[in-house]
Amino acid sequence: MQRIALALIVASALSAAGCTSTGRVNASKEQLNLTARAVVGTSLIGARGATPADQDKIDDTVAGICGARVWTKEECSAHDAAR
Repeated sequence: MQRIALALIVASALSAAGCTSTGRVNASKEQLNLTARAVVGTSLIGARGATPADQDKIDDTVAGICGARVWTKEECSAHDAAR
């Protein structure tokens, strides 16, 4: 019985320590979109659309961004119109 009580006290202490030792993180949709934009902005360095392979990389990336609704409908339409 003492072991069970000790185990419960230790588990409670670890849970409390784990919940209070981390800072708050903003996980709003806007913040997630900004983060996704920042990552995508660096993933296509060097791809300029000058070759068919470059354009395929750009189109594949844009399709994912539009599908995940990171870009607005207007931004996706602008890319489609520019092609």
